[in-house]
Amino acid sequence: MLKNWTNIFVYHIKNNKFFTALNILGLSIGIAGLIFAILYWNDEHSYDQWNPEKDKIYTVMNDFGGGNVWTSNSPIPGRMLSETTSYLDQYCYYRLYYTKETIQYNGKIELVDKIFSAQRSFFSFFPFEFVRGNAKTAFSDRNSMVLSQETASRIFKNENPMGKQVKYADRIFVVRGIYKTPEKSSIMPAVITPVVEDELEQNKDNWGFSYGLMLKLKRPSDTTAVIQNLDKIFLENNYKKQAKAEGLSIEQFIKQYGDPIKSRLLPLSRARLYQGNYAFPEQNANLQFLKIVVGLSILILILSIVNYINMATANAVRRAKEVGVRKIVGASKPQIIAQFVFETTLITLFSVLLAMVIVELSLPFYNAFLNKNLTLIGTQFYFQLILIFFFVIIVSGVFPAVYISNFETLKVLKGNFSRSKNGVWIRNGMLVLQFSIATLFIIGSFIVYKQVNFMMDKDLGFNGTQVMDISFKPQKGKSQYERYKLIKQELLKIKGVEAVSAGMFSIGSNENSWQGLHYKSNKEVITQQMPMDFGQLNLLGIQVIKGKDLNLELATDSISSALLNETAAKTLQVKDPVNQDVTFGGKKFKVVGIVKNFHYIGMEYNIAPMIFFHIKAFDWIDNEMRFISVKISTDQMPETIAAIDKFWKSKVDQEYPFEYGFVDKNFARTYKKYQDQRNLFALLNIVVILIAVFGLFALASFSMERRLREIAIRKTLGAETNILLKELSKQYVLFCVIGFLIGIVPAYLLMQKWLENFASRIDIPFLPFLVAFVSLLFLTLTIVLAKAYQVTKVDVLKYLKYE
Repeated sequence: MLKNWTNIFVYHIKNNKFFTALNILGLSIGIAGLIFAILYWNDEHSYDQWNPEKDKIYTVMNDFGGGNVWTSNSPIPGRMLSETTSYLDQYCYYRLYYTKETIQYNGKIELVDKIFSAQRSFFSFFPFEFVRGNAKTAFSDRNSMVLSQETASRIFKNENPMGKQVKYADRIFVVRGIYKTPEKSSIMPAVITPVVEDELEQNKDNWGFSYGLMLKLKRPSDTTAVIQNLDKIFLENNYKKQAKAEGLSIEQFIKQYGDPIKSRLLPLSRARLYQGNYAFPEQNANLQFLKIVVGLSILILILSIVNYINMATANAVRRAKEVGVRKIVGASKPQIIAQFVFETTLITLFSVLLAMVIVELSLPFYNAFLNKNLTLIGTQFYFQLILIFFFVIIVSGVFPAVYISNFETLKVLKGNFSRSKNGVWIRNGMLVLQFSIATLFIIGSFIVYKQVNFMMDKDLGFNGTQVMDISFKPQKGKSQYERYKLIKQELLKIKGVEAVSAGMFSIGSNENSWQGLHYKSNKEVITQQMPMDFGQLNLLGIQVIKGKDLNLELATDSISSALLNETAAKTLQVKDPVNQDVTFGGKKFKVVGIVKNFHYIGMEYNIAPMIFFHIKAFDWIDNEMRFISVKISTDQMPETIAAIDKFWKSKVDQEYPFEYGFVDKNFARTYKKYQDQRNLFALLNIVVILIAVFGLFALASFSMERRLREIAIRKTLGAETNILLKELSKQYVLFCVIGFLIGIVPAYLLMQKWLENFASRIDIPFLPFLVAFVSLLFLTLTIVLAKAYQVTKVDVLKYLKYE
C-alpha cells in the first residue's frame, strides 16, 4: 500500500514540479522562521536553569511610585532583615555592574572586562563549579580573589594560580579559587572579589540606593512576609527618623513628601525576562523583541500553511477522478484520508529538511544580529522540532485530505466537478487571510521604519559630534579633580582640541545617580544629579534657556549654585524658578538657571528631573569622576586623537589602556535594539510578500486553468482580451481589498501598543496604510493579469473540438 501511495505521489510530483516546489519552499521558509524564533526563545529561557537554588533566590527591588522601580538597594535593610526575621536563610549584597580594570602579575598587565564584586555569601547563591579551591575557602578574607578558567589562563598561562598575588585597584589580592563560568547565568564574571564589603562597611548607615541585594528564603511561600518586613524596616528606620528630625508626625511627613518606598521581590528564575531596570550585571533580555520575533514567526508559518492548504484544495480538482475511481474499486474514506495525509507527511518532511539547511546556512548571520551563539543542538530543540513537524502535518494535511475524501463519486466521474462550488469559499477565505497578514507586515514595517528614523533625526537637546568621552580611572591617594585640572591644561595645548570639561555623567550610558530634591513644602522629587565642571554644558551644546550657566569667576557657583532642567523646574510649581532655594542631598542650592531638556538614556524614556551643580559642591564627588569630555576640531581628527592617545599613555595612565567614545555614537547605541527591530520587520516583510506571491500565483493559475473552456467559448463569441482580463482579475482585486480592510485593524492596534514604549514617538500616519494598499493591489494585478493574459491566448479549437 505504501509503495502504491509513494508511486502515485511521485507521479503527481513529476506532473506538478513547479507547484510542488512552491509548496515545499513556502513551508520550509515558514518552518525555518519558527526554528529561528524557538532557538532564541530557548536561549533566553535557559538562563539560571542550572542553578539548584534558583527557586529560593529573590532580588530586592524598590518601588518609588509613578512606575519608578529601582533594582538598587541601601546597605541597611539586608542586615536588619537578617536580624529581625526567621524567614531568611542568607542575604548577599553585590555591585549591579561589572567593572573593567587591569590586573597585574609579575610585571605583566591584563585588561579584564567583567570584574564583579559581592559579599562572601555569593557562592551559596550562585554555586559555580570550582576546578581549583572551593566555595568555602574562596573568600577567606577581603583580599581574596577568584578567577574564571579563561581569565586564569590569560594571566597565569600554565602556572598554578592558587595562592599567587596580583595587583588590582591599587591593592594586593591573593587568588583563592578557579571556577567554571556557567553558559547561561545572570552573573557570568571573569573575576570575583569581596571588595564591596569595604564599601558596605563604610556606608552601613547610609540609605543611598547603590547595590544589588539578593535574598535566599527558607521557603518561597514566605515572600509576602519578607516584603512586609522590608517595608517596616524602611518606615521605622528611615521615614520615621526623618519625620522626627523635621519635627513632623509620620502622617504629616507622608503628606508632605509622599508615600514611603515599597519593596518588591523578583525571583531569580524571572530576572532575565524582567522588563525594567536590570537586576544583574548580565542585564535583561529584550522581552518585547523576543515576543515580536516569536509572534511574527508564528504568523509566517500560518501564512505558509494557509498557502499549502490553498494549493492543495485547488489541486484537488485535478485529482477528483482519481478519488472517484479509487472509491469505485473499494477504497474507504479513511484510506483516502490516510493516503493524502501520507503525501503531506512527505512534503512536510522535505520542507523540514530544507528548513534545517536554511537555518544552518543563515545561523551565523542570525547570531551576529542577536549577538548570540545559538546552535542546532539540544534535546529540547529536537522535541520542539518534532512537535512542529506533526503540527504542520495535522493542520495542513488533515483538512485537505478530508475535503478530497468527501468528493461524490458519480458527480466527479461525470466530469462536472469543476463546476462545483465546494471548497471555493475556503480557498477564497484563506486568500483573504493571506492578504490580511501581508497588510499587517507592510504597515508594521513602515511604522517601525518611521519611528526609528524619527528617533535618529530628532533634536536630542545636545550636540555630541566631535565630543570624546574619555575614561578617567582614579589613582589611589590622588585627588581626581586636581588630576583633571592638570590634564585639562595639557589637553588644551594639543592642536585640534577646542574645549575640555568633565562631568559625573556620560550621555547614552547607564552612569547615573539619584537623590531627593526638596522645595518648600512640596513633595520630595527623585532627581538625577549631574555634577559637572565649568563649561560642560556649552561643550555638549546643551542650552541654558533661562538665567545663566555656572561661572568660574563666581566662587558661589562652585559651592551653592545649581541649574535645573525644564522637567525639574516644573516640579517647583512656581512661575520663575530662578533664584529660588532648593534642598538636594541635605544641602541648600540657589537655582541660577534653567537647562533645556535633553535626552540622556534613550528615546523610550521620559526625560527625568535633573539638577546640575559643580563637582566641588560635595566632597565625596571628587574621587567619583570617571569621564573627561574633549571637543576636537573636524580638521585632522585622526592626528588629534593620536596626539591625545600619546599624551594619555605617557603622562596620565601608563597601566590602563586609552579608552574613549564619541557622545553621539554612545547615544546611538541606546536605540540599536529598535534599529534591529526595523531590520527584522523589513526582512520578514520580504518573506511574507514572497510567500503571499507564491500562493496568489498558484491559486490564480489553478483557478484560471479550470476556466479554459469558458474562456474559449467567450473568445468564440467575440469577447475582447481586455474584457477577459477584467473578468478574470476582478475577484482577486475584491479579495485584496477585503483582506486589506481586515488587516488594518490588528495592524493599527499592535503598532499603537508598540509605540507606547516610547516617550518620544510618532503619531501613526495615514501613509503606511496607503502604501500597504497600493503595494498589495500592485502585486495582485501584476501576478493575476500576467497569468490571465497567458490564458487568454488559449487555442480555441483545442477546448471546443469535442463540444
